[in-house]
Formats: sequence, structure tokens, C-alpha cells
Amino acid sequence: MRIKGHTRVTAAVAGSLVLAGSLTACGGAASADEKVVTVYSADGLKGENGDGWYDQVFKDFEKKTGIKVEYVEGGSGEMVQRALREKSNTQADVMVTLPPFIQQAGSKGLLEKYQPKGAEQVAGADKAADGTWTAVVNNYFSFIHNKKELKQPPATWEDLLDAKYRNKLQYSTPGVAGDGTAVLIKAMHDFGSKDKAMAYLKKLQANNVGPSSSTSKLAPKTDKGELLVANGDVQMNFAQSKSMPNLGIWFPKASGKDAKPTTFALPYAAGLVKGAPHSENGKKLLDFMLGEQAQKQVSSVGGGFAARKDIKATDANAIALTKLMDGVEVFQPDWADIEKNLPAYVEDWKAATGS
Repeated sequence: MRIKGHTRVTAAVAGSLVLAGSLTACGGAASADEKVVTVYSADGLKGENGDGWYDQVFKDFEKKTGIKVEYVEGGSGEMVQRALREKSNTQADVMVTLPPFIQQAGSKGLLEKYQPKGAEQVAGADKAADGTWTAVVNNYFSFIHNKKELKQPPATWEDLLDAKYRNKLQYSTPGVAGDGTAVLIKAMHDFGSKDKAMAYLKKLQANNVGPSSSTSKLAPKTDKGELLVANGDVQMNFAQSKSMPNLGIWFPKASGKDAKPTTFALPYAAGLVKGAPHSENGKKLLDFMLGEQAQKQVSSVGGGFAARKDIKATDANAIALTKLMDGVEVFQPDWADIEKNLPAYVEDWKAATGS
């Protein structure tokens, strides 16, 4: 969803807040003791029907603290760019994005050092060494398919070049959406080099519907059969599948008899925004999101994986998620390289695809 301008969103209960179009400006400067906290977040954690992890956590947080959550949603890259534009007049208190955009936010000086309570239970790879961000929900990159029209998902990347996917395949825009950027990362890994990945994506463009700034919008199209295949991530698509019964989650692999389906961790990572108008409220929300109650709800409510190592989920969703990941090889991207070279990778993708 594209959100323009530098206005503040009006106070609303986060459990029912849906932003559409421009935001209503609040009069006057923000007060530090105002009972409000503004979250800029990548899409995926707020439910289609008000039943997502954010919906529950924000509701519980407001009940406990009296602090209202104002929620602004968009692609990971969009949220970072918005915060950058507002750097001289900061509006957000908390930012939640997927890698490499949370690293990008840190390198651009948008995040304040703050380690929430419980951060010591988060794996080192899932938090910043300088304490500027930490994962709050663990997650993995994936693809989706329409189970009704496509009983078995394609096994390999090459299968997606088949003419039957022409105008029936779409992936979100690299450099704008976190999951869209993940398409580049996984392709470069699976094909073994950037050049081979770009050559493949150039061929795939013949079947691609076109750009999408939001990954979450692709799931309803896939569920309805407008698309046969799209990109996504495990947490978001697993949660969506509760109300979209035709969604199936799968992981493409490279060609070759020994090739395995692959993915990589793509956590929702949160940080305190530097110069936040309600910094103390932002710290309270970060503490709450990483607290035991909220972390136990990551799988049972949100369909994701707890960020804290000491939370051992045993609910039905947790069991199903573990089964879904069985046999899938998880690799570790070089996030430092990706954060540094992302603009060049995106330009190479644009050149290859004519986007």
C-alpha cells in the first residue's frame, strides 16, 4: 500500500485500524507524554479480518498500558524511505521491517540503540550487534500456489518458465517489498551467481504479470485463481490460508537430482526510531512484543515462529509449521553484502527484466 506525505495518522484502536489513502493530520506538535505510539511496519502481521498477531498484541498492549497504537503499513523499503523523508520531523516511534531493510534503516541512522527485555533470548543472527534492532517474529521466505488449479506446485525455478504460467505468475517488487527483494536473494543463491539469477529472471519476465509494491496483495489473487503462483513468506501466507483455503506454500529448488528446496530466515525485525516523538512508549511496545505472552501467540495467533529461543510452542499451528519446513534446506544470506550492494542488485534486476 502506498502512503504519501508527512502527515500523522489519527489515533485509532490498532485492532480495527485500516489505513487507506492519505492520512489525516493532527494539529500541533506531538507531546512526549501523549498516550500513543506510532508503528511503521511491513505488511504480514496484521490479519485480513482483524485476527492477526498485531491485532491481538496491540489490543493487549493498549489494555495493559492505555497507550493507543497508530499503525502505518507498507512494503519494507517503503517504510524506510518514508522514515528517511521524515528524518527532520520524525513521526514513527517503532519500525518493523524484513531484512535487509532493517539493516538499511540502521546504516542510515534511523534507529536508536535499545535492547528490549527478552532480547537476550533472541539468537545473535536475529539481532543487531549494536543493539539497534531485534527480531520479534521469525519467518522464512516462500512461494504460494493455488491448490485447486495447481494440485502439485512446481518443483524447480525452471518449471515456472512454462507457458501455462503466462500472466498467471507475479512477484512483488525487489527494492520495495521485503519479500520481493527475497526473490533476488534466493535466486542468486540457488543459481550460484548474480549473473545466472538475472539471466533466469529475464526469461521469467515473459510470464510475470508485473510489479507489486505489496506482497500481501498477491495472496487473494492466488486464492481466487487470478494467479497460479506468487511469492510470499511462511508466516503471512500460513495466516492468510485460514481464510484463503486455496493457498499452498512451497519452496522452489534449482534443477538437478540432488537439489533440495531452499529458503532463508526472513524475520520481522523491530527497532526504536531515532528521535521518536514518543520514545518511552516505543520502548514499552518493543518490550511487550518480545514478552512471553506475545511470543507465545506468534504461532497460535500469527502463524509464525517465536523470536525467543526459550519459547517452545506446541500449539497446532506450531506443529503444522514444523511439518511444512521438513526437508527444506535453510541457508544464511550475507546480509552485510546484500545491504551494501542492494541498490546495484535492484538496478541489475531492472535492466534484466525491463522493469
